[in-house]
Amino acid sequence: MTDGGVRLHIPIALRWGDLDAFAHVNNATMLRLLEEARIRAFWAPLPGEDAPPTAVIDSGADSGVQMFVARQEIDYLAPVPYRRPPLDVQMWFGALGGSSADVCYEVFSSPPGGEPTLHVRATTVVVVVDAASGSPTRLTAEMRAAWAPYVGVPLRYRGRP
Repeated sequence: MTDGGVRLHIPIALRWGDLDAFAHVNNATMLRLLEEARIRAFWAPLPGEDAPPTAVIDSGADSGVQMFVARQEIDYLAPVPYRRPPLDVQMWFGALGGSSADVCYEVFSSPPGGEPTLHVRATTVVVVVDAASGSPTRLTAEMRAAWAPYVGVPLRYRGRP
């Protein structure tokens, strides 16, 4: 268990269409950007692709395992204007359960030569499910081994104990 210092860094580029009428990333779009980071962090790479060491879940309808979102919580701290450099989505696990994991995120942008801006803090509870039965299934030994180095302090949210 770490103090939250061991994190994945997943770069996520913005698209022009991610902006809303106020010229910043829409709140619902931010959840999609977090989803994209989660897929890159967990889905095993195809031959020739690079992926972080946490990417151990085979993807696709015939993989036998699916991952569903059970709950999400998010604090929007600063608007994200359009920018060409990718956002730095930092991820770690707040907890590993029997069939679930609490995925924590902090989303940063860094202007050239400036201090990083923290835009979002979020947690997604994901549940691993057997594709055939639709029932939760235990995290595999491979998942636990790959994810354990990234377990750290869970996020605390404003207005919550």
